[in-house]
Amino acid sequence: ILVNGSPSKKITLQRGLRHGDPLAPFLFNMVAKGLSSLMRQAENYNIYSGLKVGRNRVGVSIT
Repeated sequence: ILVNGSPSKKITLQRGLRHGDPLAPFLFNMVAKGLSSLMRQAENYNIYSGLKVGRNRVGVSIT
């Protein structure tokens, strides 16, 4: 994980959510919304402009 552009110390997961836990979808949505917001801010500051994925180098960005 990068923190202020530098690698952070290693994070070891101790426990996770059980499969089928009713809290899992809420946590996923919360993290996805936060990540999307951070990526939009990075795009506004020209830090991030999308990326190309796969063999055909398909462009992916936030619009």
